[in-house]
Amino acid sequence: MAFAGILTDADITTALAECQAADSFKYKEFFVKVGLSAKTPDDIKKAFFVIDQDKSGFIEEDELKLFLQNFSASARALTDAETQEFLKAGDADGDGKIGIDEFAELVKA
Repeated sequence: MAFAGILTDADITTALAECQAADSFKYKEFFVKVGLSAKTPDDIKKAFFVIDQDKSGFIEEDELKLFLQNFSASARALTDAETQEFLKAGDADGDGKIGIDEFAELVKA
């Protein structure tokens, strides 16, 4: 698993169960439940690189849409509304994507 050594399977399962229904994803609650908000900056950076599927150094909108699937292949895609809200919350500089520092701030928010 991509998050091995960073997050526990139990925390991931619990966090994903909380947002199974469409439009139920709340990034702040998810980061707390999955245990990421309590992690070190280094662990948060490792998580960023798991989510940055194309290794561009940014998490773009298409990667955000599939955000939950990084935690479990069977997880749902985010709705367009959830994706837009997540991107808006994390994109501090308005460039349409989330950089590593923006991600770290979002996780700790």
